[in-house]
Amino acid sequence: MGKILRILLVIVLFIIFFEIGLFSSYTIVTAQVPDVKGLVDMQVTQITGFFSPQHVNQVLIKDPTPINFTNHKDVALKMEELSNVDGVNVDSMNATTYDDTKNDKMNLTIEALGYAAPNSTSGQIVISQDPSYKVIVSAVGSYRSGELVVDTSTIKVDSVLKLF
Repeated sequence: MGKILRILLVIVLFIIFFEIGLFSSYTIVTAQVPDVKGLVDMQVTQITGFFSPQHVNQVLIKDPTPINFTNHKDVALKMEELSNVDGVNVDSMNATTYDDTKNDKMNLTIEALGYAAPNSTSGQIVISQDPSYKVIVSAVGSYRSGELVVDTSTIKVDSVLKLF
């Protein structure tokens, strides 16, 4: 019983010292008397918001949902243009989302393999069939006539990874 009482006492003292430090730093920064009720209400709101079911669901790691879209060639051309690779493999392209797939618009992450420009060594041109890059972009997709279409004007390159 004594051990539990000591632990609770340490926790209470920690909270008291934290609050005193918060109020004194507020006074130093703003040069005004702190609004104790407002600061405590803000802390309680932040703590209860942190443990709210909505926030807990956002924090939990979810697997992305694979998505099929229709305009693969347009997306590949835009990915090629923005990432400065020589080509993008449409067959390797896949799209995923963490958003609800029932929404009209959703944020997508699109990955595809990219190819480097042909190498020219000692008068020979060597065209590699192996991809040289993995291109990852983000974009917004929306449903048109029942099919998901990626808006190519929203495509932004997240990363271009060099493959070995």
